[in-house]
Amino acid sequence: QVQLVESGGGLVQAGGSLTLSCAASGNILSINSMGWYRQAPGKQRELVATIASDGNTNYEESVKGRFTISRGNAKNTVILQMNSLKPEDTAVYYCNGIIRAYGIMSYVATYWGQGTQVTVSS
Repeated sequence: QVQLVESGGGLVQAGGSLTLSCAASGNILSINSMGWYRQAPGKQRELVATIASDGNTNYEESVKGRFTISRGNAKNTVILQMNSLKPEDTAVYYCNGIIRAYGIMSYVATYWGQGTQVTVSS
């Protein structure tokens, strides 16, 4: 069993910064990729940024140049540094992981964190 636990959301004024962290734990053999998605009220969940096992990153167009995804110092963690935040960044942010876990056999599955609220006031 694999769990993803997020931290770091909160309320910030426009132009400010927040850092989100996500730690994966459990029966992890390897991590294919980890990333962040967000869902604003009345909207579909959308990709924000991902980082693959080889370090390649991918960003949603509107966050390029403002957000940075990286691996944390602790094993199996990912960090999302969010700068120059805008009111339209307000959403629940979800950590995502495509992870190979082990049980009787190993398997790859997609896991989600519980979500953390980010609110940017104008």
